[in-house]
Amino acid sequence: MTDKDLIEAARAAALKAYAPYSGFSVGCAIESVDGDMVTGANLENACYRLGLCAEQSALTAAQHAFGLDKVKRIAVAGGDGSGDALKGEAVCTPCGGCRQAILEAAHLSGSDVEILAANGEGSKVERLHIHNLIPHGFGPANLKDAE
Repeated sequence: MTDKDLIEAARAAALKAYAPYSGFSVGCAIESVDGDMVTGANLENACYRLGLCAEQSALTAAQHAFGLDKVKRIAVAGGDGSGDALKGEAVCTPCGGCRQAILEAAHLSGSDVEILAANGEGSKVERLHIHNLIPHGFGPANLKDAE
């Protein structure tokens, strides 16, 4: 799967977002080490804190489809999804909570999960790695003292 394929899947997923409050649609596509793919989109809620990010949605789908330990890379795209195509100039990166969830998958897979962060149009892409986005992240290894 090419970078463009993964980014286009994230952009398409964003068009399925439920974002009536912010108007900011986010889509996420996750590729497994075996080449399988799942997607997710943000799901807002009138009780704002109960909303769901696209990355969390896609990670849940990944867990069910192939397991978090098989996450290879992730594409995220966000912007105005009110039309037939996602729009927006700013590159969309995962929020802090999503970075933590991606880090968990990275710990399970034993890899530095790659993240392709794209703008709405898909014309700008930043290639990132989870350990750069959350360098001192809290993960399963931090719980060893509780044993």
